[in-house]
Amino acid sequence: MAKIISGKEVSAFVKGEAAKEVKTLNEKGISVCLAVILVGDDPASAVYVNNKKKACEVCGIKSLQYILPESTTEQELLTLIEKLNNDMEVNGILCQLPLPEHINEETVINAISPKKDVDCFHPENVGRLHIGNGTFKPCTPAGVMEMIHFAGIQVRGKKCVVVGRSNIVGKPMGALLMAEDGTVTICHSKTQNLEEYTKNADILVVAMRQPRYITGDMVKDSAVVVDVGIHRLDDGTLCGDVDFNSVEKKASYITPVPGGVGPMTIAILMQNTVTAAKMQNGLI
Repeated sequence: MAKIISGKEVSAFVKGEAAKEVKTLNEKGISVCLAVILVGDDPASAVYVNNKKKACEVCGIKSLQYILPESTTEQELLTLIEKLNNDMEVNGILCQLPLPEHINEETVINAISPKKDVDCFHPENVGRLHIGNGTFKPCTPAGVMEMIHFAGIQVRGKKCVVVGRSNIVGKPMGALLMAEDGTVTICHSKTQNLEEYTKNADILVVAMRQPRYITGDMVKDSAVVVDVGIHRLDDGTLCGDVDFNSVEKKASYITPVPGGVGPMTIAILMQNTVTAAKMQNGLI
């Protein structure tokens, strides 16, 4: 039976460490501030933005929220971002995705200053990540790494399989695992005979947006299985991309859904915001 890696426990630790750093910065006369932009009234995004606000309060980070109507034009949004880029009191800028269809996400991401890009989405920061010279960490993949470290799992020399190749999770996940000397394979929707790869994984990270797709017979005995997916089923319950009940019986470690990777994304966001403040004040 697998040991559970609790995202709630690990995220509380990460936020606690961030709070200590914020306190130290405050004692030096440096405040830490995160600006969050939400365009439209998507319920899931609104919940996520509210959770970020609560996390800022826990860490002692000042939170600015800009709730804009669905009708906001791309130029209006870009004007706000430029204002925040030039505001010396703002350390981090996050624009909640997805954006309304009439606004180009790539244009918006590129408009945020790389020095304030606490989501690590800007091409400059993505490039730095892949050459091993990054300041910021991509929030969800870095959260996965924190959970792996917290459980005392070594990545070096392990066969690591990432299922999913998105810019937000799959690709940067592969980069972080390689940075710790894992031997990485990235699978995706066009991968043939997926189970041939998943069965050989010492560490399996699943981010494929398919509920309960990975089952116990697709997983190696004693594998570490990290489930990034989250889905609400017709009966209202939540599940991940991994069939928890069957995989738990074979894995050595597994993350639950909910209460697994989800809380880690916001915890790393807090960590990145502190890093931004330190960098902008010449402390790193």
